[in-house]
Amino acid sequence: MTSFTTLPLHAGDPAKAKPHLDRAQQCETSGDRDAAIESYRKALDEHHAVDTIFALARLLDRVGEDEEAVELYERICFGQKPPVNALINLSILYEDMNELTRAERCLRRVVDEYPTHPRARMYLKDVTVVTELTVDADAQQQEVRKNLILNTLITDFELSGRARNCLKKVDIRTLGDLLRITEAELLAFKNFGESSISEIKAVLAARGLRLGQALEGGQDQAYRKEYLEYLKGQHDEAVLLISVSTMELSVRAKKAITLLGAHTLGELACRTEAELMGLKNFGLTSLDEIKAQLALHGLSLRPLE
Repeated sequence: MTSFTTLPLHAGDPAKAKPHLDRAQQCETSGDRDAAIESYRKALDEHHAVDTIFALARLLDRVGEDEEAVELYERICFGQKPPVNALINLSILYEDMNELTRAERCLRRVVDEYPTHPRARMYLKDVTVVTELTVDADAQQQEVRKNLILNTLITDFELSGRARNCLKKVDIRTLGDLLRITEAELLAFKNFGESSISEIKAVLAARGLRLGQALEGGQDQAYRKEYLEYLKGQHDEAVLLISVSTMELSVRAKKAITLLGAHTLGELACRTEAELMGLKNFGLTSLDEIKAQLALHGLSLRPLE
């Protein structure tokens, strides 16, 4: 038997194909689909006609032979002037296979040629809606996966006792916390050495992450803005607007606040211990000063998580 899917359209002898076509149509009318399919195949062996390909593809579609039906529909739909029903039927099969982009492409070819075609317009609308829902669902799933990764506890990873203790002392508990602190800030903490940093960086790198990643592209400002809105709901806004210049601090502590660019108590409270400790020549004494001054107003530095 000839592999008719490889033959050019209209190849062969229509006269030789006609008896098989007549037989196929009779069998289809009587409900004998298997015999009809066999006769259509014989007809295509004699004459590779578009109408015969469409008839066989439609019948194969009805009996659940989707893969071969798609192959035949594609054979006639990729031409210059494909049958409208072939394009619509192929789009439905594509949608069932979750090939939404291909389904939409078929339907748009019909609508471009026949803008008011009711079936094509209806199916195109359905495919577009499903595509949008799929994109939204994918985005939600990605967000869930991202949150699961970022909320993974540091204790779940193989780290030396020194690295674990160092992270615990600076209140870093999850992978997400590590994305909100820089290597320089970690090194500023007491007992945090290069070997511990290397361990942590290896854990992050294995997951395509890196220290300080969440602070890139202005995300640190977004965190501070979000926390400031939280503070406004918890404290008198007048307190948050008090100038940092009124705080009784040492020269070193005041210089640190200036370097941070914090002008009010609210802005200062949106910073973390890690940010302060990452400043050059800033130590625990200055940190305790600032924390004590904030505490006088019922405030504290923003936690990492």
